[in-house]
Amino acid sequence: IFSRPSPPHRSAMEKIVEELKGGNDAIQQTMQLVKAAEHAERYKDMCAFMKVVVDLHIAKNEDLDTDERNLLSVGYKNLVGAGRGSHRHVKHQIDSKASDLLPGYLSVIAKETTDICKEVLKILEDQLIPKAKELQKAESDEEMKKEKIEATIFYLKMAGDYYRYLAEIDKEGGFEEKAKDLYLEGTNLSEENLEPTDPIRLGLALNLSVCYYEILDNRKEACRLAKQAFDDAISKLDKLKEEQYKDATLIMQLLRDNLTLWTTSNADDGEMEDDLHVENAE
Repeated sequence: IFSRPSPPHRSAMEKIVEELKGGNDAIQQTMQLVKAAEHAERYKDMCAFMKVVVDLHIAKNEDLDTDERNLLSVGYKNLVGAGRGSHRHVKHQIDSKASDLLPGYLSVIAKETTDICKEVLKILEDQLIPKAKELQKAESDEEMKKEKIEATIFYLKMAGDYYRYLAEIDKEGGFEEKAKDLYLEGTNLSEENLEPTDPIRLGLALNLSVCYYEILDNRKEACRLAKQAFDDAISKLDKLKEEQYKDATLIMQLLRDNLTLWTTSNADDGEMEDDLHVENAE
């Protein structure tokens, strides 16, 4: 007599996620866990909970709201940020020929970081970007339509960021062109619909310029983009309210910091250290 195979073991986190999906007020309950995970700096858990939030909204033919979008971004940015920093550090040691064992260790870090990037890109490209575009086209109210456009730009920028991170790790995967295409799609949409002082538009310009400088090795275009974004925004600053002014000037300072680094660096010094570049935090 053969015994019936036991069901596959489920982790405690998988059980929590399953309970969330079947509960009442599932989105609200899951968001409470997202914020608890953020405060505890448990970013892997935070991302797992945000995936549940995305699934629940998509099932209801809805997009994330602004707070949810920002938390999705914060979770994955912190999760992948540790991997990017580790990869950069170990690669520098390999370049210094510190140990023959380091390349194998670098491969482990690269795979972990790549897997995170591909996970969030799947969410963005399979769910959030198509849904935002669909809702944008279907919206007749102009104010609501603008909100959908802002969401689309946010997701395009975010996807561009993660393809850029993949390009940092894998120089031969063609990820740099994908990053550029997504950034440019978002840029075109932002220039048509957002003010030059809008933080989403400014953050996109900042990260696109970093992509040109660091990944595409086009310093001239990087400086042009950063300067254009800064100049366009500064001419509109006097029309902003205090809170909007703070948000805009924070990113403008990052643009100016990069311009200072890029225009004063000696072209004969070779590549600058990656950690000298600044990029938008979201």
